[in-house]
Amino acid sequence: MPNRVYVVVGELSGDAHGAGLLRSLEEMVPEVEVRGVGGPEMAEVTRGGVRDWVEDSAVMGVWEVLKRYGWFKQRFAEMLAELKEFRPDVLLLVDYPGFNLRFAEAVRREVPDTRIVYYISPKVWAWNKRRIPVMARLLDEMLCLFPFEVPIFEKAGLKTTFVGNPLVDELEEKRLPGISRDERLVGLFPGSREREVARLFPMMIDSAKRLKAWRSDLKFEVPAASGKLAGQIRELLAAAEAEGLVTVTSGGSHSLMQRACCAVIASGTATLEAGYYGLPYCLVYRTAPLTYVLARLLVKIRFIGLVNILAERGVVEELIQGRAEPV
Repeated sequence: MPNRVYVVVGELSGDAHGAGLLRSLEEMVPEVEVRGVGGPEMAEVTRGGVRDWVEDSAVMGVWEVLKRYGWFKQRFAEMLAELKEFRPDVLLLVDYPGFNLRFAEAVRREVPDTRIVYYISPKVWAWNKRRIPVMARLLDEMLCLFPFEVPIFEKAGLKTTFVGNPLVDELEEKRLPGISRDERLVGLFPGSREREVARLFPMMIDSAKRLKAWRSDLKFEVPAASGKLAGQIRELLAAAEAEGLVTVTSGGSHSLMQRACCAVIASGTATLEAGYYGLPYCLVYRTAPLTYVLARLLVKIRFIGLVNILAERGVVEELIQGRAEPV
């Protein structure tokens, strides 16, 4: 078992999964030392060994990353220097492929004796299969959430283990006993990144206004993924003169998924969580025009929502880019 682990997580969803993995690792190896970057849950589990950077690192899309290239380049260099000094037995990378695969390449080149393990496989089977041989060269092992991913990586010669999806256990622990859905409550889930919220929440506000005009008894609630995002959401509500229209909470997304009658949800892990709780919803997604054009060229699957991908049919309505508008 490793005694030193360096971990890299760049988003809140990965932070939750990574924190669960580190808890289990500490139970198995109480003396394990963990360093790296992640989110608030991992920082708490490691008692500060992992630094919380996700509010700054969680950006999506080519254009968004290019605008912050200097910041990412500096963080990359700092983390590589920290890893060299720490000399971990294992580098644990959790999702976040745009950054993590480049970091894996640098570590393989400069600290070649470090074992590199990837947890939560990038969806390269959907958008860039050419990366699979590169990953087989860089990584020592892949830990997958879905069983259909195993043969994809094994075929390329990468040791791959299906570990199950921790969402099942995590979400079942948060199930509310005896809860019933409020037929007047609509959930709004604009995502866990500032740019997602900026792009999607004004549309959600407009939709809520129209629905309220149609049915005056409807209520709307949005669970902000962090205190910073809660402030951003309140500013957007104020700008739209809609402060009293939507209730804003800090956290509480799983509770809302079990109480609401329906929802509008940004593409991401929340869509799978809502599916687990049986919440009817539509998926919405917008990104920068350049990012969208590139994605259209690269993505080779019919759907972007995990529920639809797993079902291999359109269970959930997907409203992408120009279709993500109130009607």
